[in-house]
Amino acid sequence: MRKLGGAVTHMQQNLINEKQLEDLTAVKFLVGDMNDLVGERPKSLMPFCDQVIEFLNSLSKNLMSSKEAKQYPDIITLGFWIRKSSLLQLKDRFHKEDENALRMGRGIAFHIAPSNVPVNYAYSLVTGLLTGNVNIVRIPSKDFPQVDIVNRAIVKTLDEYADLKKYIYLVRYDRNQKVNDVFSIICDSRIIWGGDQTISEIRKSSLSPRAGEITFADRYSLAIIDSDKYLSLASKERFAEEFYNDTYLTDQNACTSPRIVVWTGEKVEEAKDEFWKLLHNLVEKKYTLQPIMGVNKLTSSYIAAAAGVCDRIEVHEDNYIVRVHVKEPDSSIMELKDNSGYFFECECHDLMELRGLCNNNHCQTIGYLGERDEIMPLLLSGIQGVDRVVPIGKTMDFDLLWDGYDLYERLTRNISISI
Repeated sequence: MRKLGGAVTHMQQNLINEKQLEDLTAVKFLVGDMNDLVGERPKSLMPFCDQVIEFLNSLSKNLMSSKEAKQYPDIITLGFWIRKSSLLQLKDRFHKEDENALRMGRGIAFHIAPSNVPVNYAYSLVTGLLTGNVNIVRIPSKDFPQVDIVNRAIVKTLDEYADLKKYIYLVRYDRNQKVNDVFSIICDSRIIWGGDQTISEIRKSSLSPRAGEITFADRYSLAIIDSDKYLSLASKERFAEEFYNDTYLTDQNACTSPRIVVWTGEKVEEAKDEFWKLLHNLVEKKYTLQPIMGVNKLTSSYIAAAAGVCDRIEVHEDNYIVRVHVKEPDSSIMELKDNSGYFFECECHDLMELRGLCNNNHCQTIGYLGERDEIMPLLLSGIQGVDRVVPIGKTMDFDLLWDGYDLYERLTRNISISI
């Protein structure tokens, strides 16, 4: 770790003492320099400023042209999302010019990324950059190849945009409250991904009085498939691919990944039989199943049976897909969820039967195939959960409206100007 050099500015003297600076020596800076971080604070930027958009567009080109990156669909999806045309569409949606107000980044954003979704940290970083903030991002401790590929592309792109180097710090460190204390007290916004336990741990570190916090707690999601609509699809193979992308690409660890498949319509058994066969063929070709995954899914299905939440475990020739048929689609079954191709399943004649499943603030996304209007009575029934309703195949698509938060509003400061 490079030794800290130079004087600490007056602003940092009010925030960080000598002991706290020593605590930062436990941090490995993968992108960015510690000396820059403890030096003079960079100015906040306006949201969607030209320089950030051009930087992200260049980063997109570097990722999309990388042979390594092309091996990972989640990296290519990230690269596609940060194209200039895509970012300008976001700007049109969120950044409205107002002569009586001015938006600026809040200052320093401290991001804690989840440990089990490789590129989530990059989406969080991009969100902080687009909203005009300096970003300290604690990346996953697990060695994902995607992290190395994205980080190398960021470093390469920053060589062309030196002025943005003080806005990006990608760090890695073991669980360390002293480090959390330092980053928390200097930040203006804290963004915690990774679940209830992580949130509780990070909240032991105090924020400054004016700082805000955004938390992404443990969530679960579901898929609703209209069997009649499914059987009328022109390409059922493509639909299986879209479902695969929603689930298996992240080993079903993403909060957006459906944990339960709900079937509606008149031809449920016919649709189920065809859908699961096509998905199995795809998973068998594309997915790497570790032996421990099969053991875990088998164990989880037996536990669900012993707990009385299911009436049968569907017959399966191998462990690529394990389906547990539940008696009642209630939120309590999610305490027994698993991943890597482990699905609860049920049939439903009226979507209001899902109220027990969705009336929980841990319920995040409904992926659907069918008519959205059929979901509206459920959403309007006053349920506590469901922040997103998207077509199956789009559950992983990131947006600045996420988990019920307007990230643009939460990560910017609105300066009122009286004329």
